[in-house]
Amino acid sequence: MQKIFVFPAAVLCAIACLTAPVAHAKLPAAPQTEEAKAKAAEAAAKTAHGNKVEAFKLCKSMDKTAAHYFKTAAAAKKDVKPAAATPPCADPGPFVAAAPAPKS
Repeated sequence: MQKIFVFPAAVLCAIACLTAPVAHAKLPAAPQTEEAKAKAAEAAAKTAHGNKVEAFKLCKSMDKTAAHYFKTAAAAKKDVKPAAATPPCADPGPFVAAAPAPKS
């Protein structure tokens, strides 16, 4: 019978700890083409518009919640302080992609 040698767990852990930084090394960034830059800019614009839409939805829901609170509080004859003045909710409208830059 042949005996099989088994590494202790501490040795395996040490090997993993020593080789992990090599495995996570960053590669240099590849140079971007104009097309890739345009796609990245459009993705950033879509994300910004999405954030504006979410802020609009949050504003509308907060207005609805406040209106419900004031209505039910008045019906229950509770003392209610006047609402703080806030700017109206601004609808960002649909997303419109920027026109592509002319090639020269």
